[in-house]
Amino acid sequence: MDPLSDVLRFLEPDSYGFRGLSAQGDWCLEFPEGPGLKCQAIQTGVCWIEVDGLDAPVQLEAGDLVLLSGQHAFRTYTNRTVSPLSAYDVLLSVAVGHTAVLNGGGHVTGMGGFFKFKAPYAERMLSELPPLIHIRPNASGSTMKWAVEQLMSELRQPEIGSALLAAHLAQMLLIQGLRLHITSSTQGTGWLYALRDPRLHAALCAIHKNPEAQWTLQTLAGISGMSRTSFAAHFKAIIGETCMNYLTQWRMTVASHHLAKRGISVARAAELSGYSSESAFSAAFKRVMGQVPSNFSKDTDIRSAVTADRIKP
Repeated sequence: MDPLSDVLRFLEPDSYGFRGLSAQGDWCLEFPEGPGLKCQAIQTGVCWIEVDGLDAPVQLEAGDLVLLSGQHAFRTYTNRTVSPLSAYDVLLSVAVGHTAVLNGGGHVTGMGGFFKFKAPYAERMLSELPPLIHIRPNASGSTMKWAVEQLMSELRQPEIGSALLAAHLAQMLLIQGLRLHITSSTQGTGWLYALRDPRLHAALCAIHKNPEAQWTLQTLAGISGMSRTSFAAHFKAIIGETCMNYLTQWRMTVASHHLAKRGISVARAAELSGYSSESAFSAAFKRVMGQVPSNFSKDTDIRSAVTADRIKP
C-alpha cells in the first residue's frame, strides 16, 4: 500500500458532515479551531478565506477547493469589516446535505464540511499538514466538481445505499484533494511533499510496507538509487527530519494502531513495529508518544468504553 493510503487508513476516518451555503452581500462566517480536517468548495461567486497564523487572506473563486487542518481558527467572508457570525450557528440551522441561506442567497454558493478521525494519534499526524491546502479548478478538472455535487445529492435525497456511497464520496474528496495538492505544489517540507519525489517515494513505500524490517540508512539509500550521504541529506531537506527519526515515528504510529486493538500485547506490538526488545520499544514509544505503551492501551480502552456508552440507545 502506498504511504498516503497508509496514513489515511491509520487515521481511521470516522465521521463527516457536509452542508451548502448560498449567500449574497456583505458577510463573514467564523470557524473555531477544532479536531479533524475542514473542507470548503466554492461553486459560484468569489469570497475570501483568512486562517489564523497565515500572513494574508486567500481569494476563493468558483471551482476552488480548500482543506484546512483543525489547529487554526479561520474566517470565510466577502467583507472582513462586518461583524462575524458563528459559522456553526448558520450552517447547523439546516440538515446535512441541505443549504443554509444568508442575506437572501444567490451570489456566492458552495459547500463545506469536516472529516473526523477516531485514531487517538490522529491530531499529531494532522498537525504535520499545512494549515491551508488550496486546490484550484485547473488542477482538479471536473472530478472534484462531480464528487461535491454527488455527495450533496446523496445527503440531501438519500436512497438505497446512500449512507455508504456518501461516506466513500467524502473520502474521495479528501484523498483527491491531498493528491492534487501533492502534484501541483512547487514547494513545501514534510512527508506529504516527499511523495512526489520518485527517489524518496521508493524509500517511503519500503518503510510503510515493512515497518518491522531492520532498515538501515544504507539499505534505504540503495532502494532510492542514491549514495548514503546524498540520501540522508536529501531526505532531511525534503521531509524536515532524518530518515531514522521518520522510521521511528512511523513505527510508533503502527504500534499505536495495534495497541488500540483489543488483545494486542505490548510485546506483540513491539514485534510488529520491528523491535526485538520490549524495553527498547517502550522507551522509544514513550519518547515519541509521551506515555508508555501499556498506558496508551488502557487509555484507548477507556475512550472506547466512553464512546460506546454515549451511543447506547
